[in-house]
Amino acid sequence: VSCQGCALQYASSEVRTDHEVVLAAVRQDATAFRFANARLRSDRDFVLAVVQYAGDALQDVGQDLRGDKEVVLAAVNFYGDTLKYACEELRGDREWVMAAVR
Repeated sequence: VSCQGCALQYASSEVRTDHEVVLAAVRQDATAFRFANARLRSDRDFVLAVVQYAGDALQDVGQDLRGDKEVVLAAVNFYGDTLKYACEELRGDREWVMAAVR
């Protein structure tokens, strides 16, 4: 999986729930996260780990995590453009945005 992260899409559903496999795929290609099991994409701790390596993965998490300040900040710290995937409430919070872009 580390050579071609998007190969994850062809893995069995069981393999797509494996933290180690999914993280390896995401480190190779952030877009691989969209093929992770939905439960993993909703697991706050796992998402927090993923966005530190692939901020763009924020686009594939649930709306509740797009509103989680810590998760979004970790993603933005990796890649500033991921702020566009944050929930509207966070993007409208001037103080939070100022803190995130520093």
